[in-house]
Amino acid sequence: MILLIGISICKLSHTYMQFLYSIYDDADEITRLSSSSTSHLSLPSSTNMSFSDSESSSHPRDGADYKFFRQISRDRLLHEMLGSTKTGDSKAWKILIMDRVTVKVMSKSCKMADITDQGISLVEELFKRREPMPGMDAIYFIQPSKENIVMFLSDMSGREPLYRKAYIFFSSTIPKELVNHIKSDSSVLPRIGALREMNMEYFPIDNQGFLTDHDQALQTLYAENAENSRHFNICLNMMATRIATVFASLKELPFVRYRAAKSTAPRDLVPSKLAAAIWDCISKFKAIPNFPQTETCELLIVDRSVDQIAPIIHEWTYDAMCHDLLDMEGNKHVIEVPSKTGGPPEKKEIVLEDHDPVWLELRHTHIADASERLHEKMTNFASKNKAAQMRSKEGSELSTRDLQKIVQALPQYGEQVDKLSTHVEIAGKINRIIRDTGLRDLGQLEQDLVFGDAAAKDVINFLRTNQDTNPENKLRLLMIYATVYPEKFEGDKGVKLMQLAKLSPVDMKVISNMQLIAGSPENKTKSGSFSLKFDTGKTKQANRKDRSGEEETWQLFRFYPMLEELLEKLVKGDLSKSDYLCMNQSSHKEEESESRTGSVRKSSAPTAVPERKATPHSMRSRRTATWARPHSSDDGYSSDSVLKSASLDLKKLGQRIFVFIIGGATRSELRVCHKLTSSLRREVVLGSTSFDDPPQYITKLKLLSEKDIAGAPAQPFKPQYW
Repeated sequence: MILLIGISICKLSHTYMQFLYSIYDDADEITRLSSSSTSHLSLPSSTNMSFSDSESSSHPRDGADYKFFRQISRDRLLHEMLGSTKTGDSKAWKILIMDRVTVKVMSKSCKMADITDQGISLVEELFKRREPMPGMDAIYFIQPSKENIVMFLSDMSGREPLYRKAYIFFSSTIPKELVNHIKSDSSVLPRIGALREMNMEYFPIDNQGFLTDHDQALQTLYAENAENSRHFNICLNMMATRIATVFASLKELPFVRYRAAKSTAPRDLVPSKLAAAIWDCISKFKAIPNFPQTETCELLIVDRSVDQIAPIIHEWTYDAMCHDLLDMEGNKHVIEVPSKTGGPPEKKEIVLEDHDPVWLELRHTHIADASERLHEKMTNFASKNKAAQMRSKEGSELSTRDLQKIVQALPQYGEQVDKLSTHVEIAGKINRIIRDTGLRDLGQLEQDLVFGDAAAKDVINFLRTNQDTNPENKLRLLMIYATVYPEKFEGDKGVKLMQLAKLSPVDMKVISNMQLIAGSPENKTKSGSFSLKFDTGKTKQANRKDRSGEEETWQLFRFYPMLEELLEKLVKGDLSKSDYLCMNQSSHKEEESESRTGSVRKSSAPTAVPERKATPHSMRSRRTATWARPHSSDDGYSSDSVLKSASLDLKKLGQRIFVFIIGGATRSELRVCHKLTSSLRREVVLGSTSFDDPPQYITKLKLLSEKDIAGAPAQPFKPQYW
């Protein structure tokens, strides 16, 4: 029996690996199977479709541990879907069949070991030729499309079906005509063990973040004449469906708020159109048993017009620096590490992911703080080595590299030392790049521009004295400059700046394309001239104010995304009702008040933001703020899972806040959501069409003025991990 189980697991691993290789262009994705979420339909023995209650709730009972967004998604996928198919013979193995979308959903929360534990011995793709296994049951996790239904029926109809029994789970709402199509085949009905709507067509990429997999949304919705393409409405409707499944899955009914249009331009109406489509989907979920009939959370829908600086400014956290400065492929990077045998350096492929406790601790800290913490950890390990103790007594100061070599000689700490050494190498590489490229001076100028402490002469002086600066960095500087000082790009002023920076017209097109997202009335320009007008009434030469009262922190940690300010205003009830409208106008004021204060979950913590004081900007004034500190041991390691440790001190939170950014979100915005979850005592979940690092975002801006881009086929999905 043990031998048979071993063979089954081997077969699972081999087949699943092949399956994922066939779906992903990047073999790295095989390392992470992940999340989903649910809300069900069932098929009773009478073959009538009906909604069935969810087995778990996103609202914890008194005394129960609070579960974050991603953990709920994972639990429902494993237990409500796979676990629900277990019969009296709990040892019976089953086959899992998915399409190209649902496998991405699965790959965001679960590992192969997770699904094996639920009795899955084989994973296959719906549209690939499969070997008949009439003695086994199959679980179908598929989208409710006509093509998928036809393929399912061909599998299970007739005298010789491929499998003994089928359990069908749909990723979103199935149209009635497709349900009737299934019911019309009398040979299939007796072979159906379950027929449910799981409502899990979104892609979690963080404990508090998800994507809808619309990497080209910026081009499809905001490019020139994008509204004339049929892809415009297709993109919006699919986006709305996938966002709605988040709320069906968690059984949350949101106040749907959105950025109001400033003009009648079609692209300025995108947030309002998306809000209406989401509300239309969510309204239908009220028929689900136990689905809330009154609002339980907030949903704020914005686009990139609310903050065009966050995607391009240099963010100085360890996470952002890794993806901005290093040659990363998704969450994968190749580094050189000292040889354990004393030979030349060896190449090592590393994956930065949530299951790495060191990464989880350091990712949202300033790069200088991360480097200091790594040195301290190495010092702690080296103190257990007699040779290091002797050198310390002799007065010889040990560098981080020296400590690394000593620590590597401690075999009893193999795995911990290996992870620590990896991060020492990465942080060291980042610090060398910052030093060699003079990035600190550029970063200071960027932030001074944003906060009104720098003007035109500072930008011009930098461009004149730093001719060797990377062209992309000069372009990013001018993009920030254009946002704060739009009048400096009117007429031929932009051309002169372009010449001074030695940038091409193609590069400078990015700046003019920012107007397509700005959301203000367009001003047509004469042929051959360069002009940019984001808001002609703007007189203040600063993009945002200093946040008084913040904890003292590291230099160049001054910048914050506008999302932080918007969410704080939302919680306090200060969000402008003219700039941000609500779809739930018929709701009672009492319910809206409860949503702001988080009273449904009876949060005892205050939701108002405390009065703030002036912020000093010393280079090394103190450690990272408490919200960024790990829920783990002093050395950054914990035997508990990441998802479990994240909820240890957050058992009782107020109502959730969801924010969705059309056109791509940034790492700084995800960082802010984690920060506000702690300070507001309300889980803040960030959703977006994609997560973009500065080079990706700039490329998308360049394409906005390209012809036919709105109708271009979607790029292959390449998951990004954090």
